[in-house]
Amino acid sequence: MKSALEKAEILVEALPYIKQFYGRRVVIKYGGAAMTDDCLKQKVMQDIVLMKYVGMDPIVVHGGGPEINAMLERLDIKSSFVNGLRVTDADTMEVVEMVLGGKVNKQIVSGINASGGKAIGMSGKDGGLIEADFADASGTMGFVGEVKNVYPEILETVINNGYIPVIAPIGVDSEQRSYNINADLVAAAIAVAMKADKLVLLTDVPGLLMDAKNPDSLISVLKVGEVPSYINRGIIAGGMIPKVQCCVEAVQGGVGRTHIIDGRVPHSILLEIFTKKGVGTMVTW
Repeated sequence: MKSALEKAEILVEALPYIKQFYGRRVVIKYGGAAMTDDCLKQKVMQDIVLMKYVGMDPIVVHGGGPEINAMLERLDIKSSFVNGLRVTDADTMEVVEMVLGGKVNKQIVSGINASGGKAIGMSGKDGGLIEADFADASGTMGFVGEVKNVYPEILETVINNGYIPVIAPIGVDSEQRSYNINADLVAAAIAVAMKADKLVLLTDVPGLLMDAKNPDSLISVLKVGEVPSYINRGIIAGGMIPKVQCCVEAVQGGVGRTHIIDGRVPHSILLEIFTKKGVGTMVTW
């Protein structure tokens, strides 16, 4: 148990970071173990609410792959993946929209509210937030989408009224067709559109490792200019490639700093934002 003095010292250590990010926007991509482990889930909700109460404006974008898998199995709809993306036919898209926009989104909203915050859930269809199109023009991937435009007026309204927006990664086109979009891509696009100071991706790895087999080889800071070489050398590989590319696009779009952090670490968001050392890998200029 920490003494009162130790607690005071922790708050004082956090003060420069609270001051630095007061009134700033931070986009959090919420996914992985932090969504499935009840203890971690509660700590993420607490982190987000604390951020709001010390003057930051958190914006949450979430995934929900395991929940979608479970519902598709219950409905006996087969899943297939290409390059890590779920092939999304019309039936699958209905399930994706129901699970992400309904069940998962509202669970996160309820969790934030239960932790003392005020959250409002939405998908990219609400307020015309995310204009999307087919990610694969050949049609092989079905309704897998890419972000064409973000129109953030609805987010401004929600934030200006004291609420935390929670966004399901579903977009819509001019013909009102829905699209299943990778949550990392949506988080990056929203971070750029909202001129966010930070983009934080919660993952199930410690960050980018110089040696994938050595957890002590964490790369704390990755410069945008180093990315092509790291990909060629196989240091950035597999599922880390799209995450790093999302960070690069966000930085190039004007987001101050981007972070890939380990959502399996309790209070990882607070550790990244409010401590000197931080956790995970920061991608920056």
